[in-house]
Amino acid sequence: MAGGKETPRQKMIGMMYLVLTALLALQVSSAIIQKFIQLDNSLMNLNRQTTEENVAVINRIKKTVADEGNKDKAVVDRADLVHKKTEEILSKINKLREEMIVATGGYDVEEGHKTYKGAKEEEKVAIMMLGPTKQGKAYPLKKDLNEYASFLKQAGQNMRDPNNKVEVPGQIAFDGKDHPLFKNDPDQRNKDFGELNFANTPLVAALAVMAQQESEILKYEGEILAALAKEVGAADLKFDQVTAMVRPTSKVVAAGTKYEAELFLTASASSITPTMTCEGRDLVVDASTKRGKVQFTVTPGAYDKDGNAKKKWKGAIKFNFRGKDTIFPVEEEYIVARPVIQVQSASVNALYKNCGNELNVQVPALGSTYSPSFRADGASVIAGGQKGIVTVIPTGAKVNLYVSSNGNAIGSQEFKVRLIPKPTIECLAGRTPVNEKTGVPAPGPRSLQMKAVPDESFAAFLPKDARYKVSEWDCILVRGKRPVATNNFKTEVGNLSNFASAAQPGDRILIEVKKVTRTNFLNKVEEVNLGTVIKNIPLH
Repeated sequence: MAGGKETPRQKMIGMMYLVLTALLALQVSSAIIQKFIQLDNSLMNLNRQTTEENVAVINRIKKTVADEGNKDKAVVDRADLVHKKTEEILSKINKLREEMIVATGGYDVEEGHKTYKGAKEEEKVAIMMLGPTKQGKAYPLKKDLNEYASFLKQAGQNMRDPNNKVEVPGQIAFDGKDHPLFKNDPDQRNKDFGELNFANTPLVAALAVMAQQESEILKYEGEILAALAKEVGAADLKFDQVTAMVRPTSKVVAAGTKYEAELFLTASASSITPTMTCEGRDLVVDASTKRGKVQFTVTPGAYDKDGNAKKKWKGAIKFNFRGKDTIFPVEEEYIVARPVIQVQSASVNALYKNCGNELNVQVPALGSTYSPSFRADGASVIAGGQKGIVTVIPTGAKVNLYVSSNGNAIGSQEFKVRLIPKPTIECLAGRTPVNEKTGVPAPGPRSLQMKAVPDESFAAFLPKDARYKVSEWDCILVRGKRPVATNNFKTEVGNLSNFASAAQPGDRILIEVKKVTRTNFLNKVEEVNLGTVIKNIPLH
């Protein structure tokens, strides 16, 4: 599906398209001409294979519908219409290819293989495709390509199952200002579709451009046909989403005893969204992960002497494949623990230094007469809005908290004091952490975000004190040992667009974090001493 995982063939076509755009920017030479010919031949071979696969999907749809008594004949008609429209647009492209070859001198034979007499010819290509006043054949081609894309976009949305819709772009032939690769290129963005693809372009490059357009068309046709196949249960059942799972005997293990767990792989099929139930109730199934969430309120049971009650819940997973339902029953045991209310004099035995540690200090024996007040050695205290709630801010290595009620001393509680764990620094491109070992493709990301991530347990215990921010950092593009460009940022997100024109494979982006701050529970900001933090991102 569009926007989902691409097949290896689709990835190969995408890579070839990048190669094509790179070759178009180079000076024409015999070696470049040969590269264009090879690229065009490779794309056309892949297009023939994709066409065969798409026809096979249509045949599978027809057989499945016929086996089910033709009740879904409308789906067959839609698949045939999609294929008919595809054949029509491909026929127009291939006709243009032949006309262009003939106009530039036709075919030639070199060392036993067919090539083109006008392989380097640019002027005749431009005359044919652009025309003297932009009335050439490129402009009807643009119209036909975008009308086809608009047809497919509507077909992709017209699915019975909302989760089965296919996102297809409504435009595949672009002017420079609209092209994803060229809209920001000052040399290309003012060109129209014809100029962008056929001006100053040798025959072999123009042929490769049209072969790439065919690849786009066949890719989107395949996505629509795959969705239609899914409508009638004719999709291939491929368990292509594999996840590692762990099922422990118990998540709570006493020291000195053995931890036991089963480690295994689970797999699901991206082409099928199953239905799931728990105790007869339908579950919401995530369309991307194919997982359902089981959630229900636990009721009491027959508790044993340890306060535990064993129970089971039953469910089922069902999916339809090629018109047949397959059902997997599920039965899972769980233990209900009798709820126990505990009241303690202190909720923790160690506090974080210079943080707002909130405690609930209760003295059950005093009942309703309990009216507490607090003071502390090695800390300051702030009384809370509810009885017994107090915030302790340690300043020393240990804290003694003294509790009084109605002016009478009750006792004290000693706490150890932990130092605040230092945050870790993460470098993100978009929302994804950058892998410093493998690096990123040159010229690198357009922007980076530096985040100070708090210790997980500290953030869970004191979220209001775990608010960190990288407030200053340097970013340097380095080639060998020499800096090429330098940026200084005083916000978490830095714009690296000035690196794009200078960066090369083999360079690296060096990041030095200058300043990190923490905002505490009182919304006061303090600087965090992390020492020198360096990040290196290689460009390949």
